[in-house]
Amino acid sequence: MYLIDTDVISEARKKENANSGVRQFFAEADRQNVPMYLSVITIGEMRQGIEIIRHRGDESQARVLERWLERVIDRFDDAILPFDQESAEIWGRLRVPNRENPLDKQIAATALINDLTVVTRNIAHYAPTGVRLLNPFS
Repeated sequence: MYLIDTDVISEARKKENANSGVRQFFAEADRQNVPMYLSVITIGEMRQGIEIIRHRGDESQARVLERWLERVIDRFDDAILPFDQESAEIWGRLRVPNRENPLDKQIAATALINDLTVVTRNIAHYAPTGVRLLNPFS
C-alpha cells in the first residue's frame, strides 16, 4: 500500500509526458489493484502551488491546475488520510534531532501509522524517519 507524495502525483499530471518510471509505477499499481493514498498535507502542498501561480498573476494556469486538483481529490475521495493527534505525536518525535522538511515528516508520520510506503523522489527528506520508500523516478 502506497502513500503518494506531491512530486509523484504532480508528475503524473503530465500523462504521456510524465517520467516513464512514474507512469510505470501507476500502471503496475492499478494492474495489481494496490491501494494508494494521499495525505491531506499533499492536498495542502498542491493548493499552495496553485495559489502561488495565482498570486503571480497567471489566473488561467491557476484555473487549469484547480480543475486538476479537483480531479485528484475526486479520484482519491476515500483515500485521503488525515493528519490527526496520533500523527502529530509521531511527527513531533520525527522532528528531533532533525527539524528539516516538516511537511515531509508529517507525511512520513501518516505513512508510519498506516503501514504505508511513501512514493517520492525526495528520498533524502524521508530517509531519517525510517519509513519505507519507493522512488519511481529512478
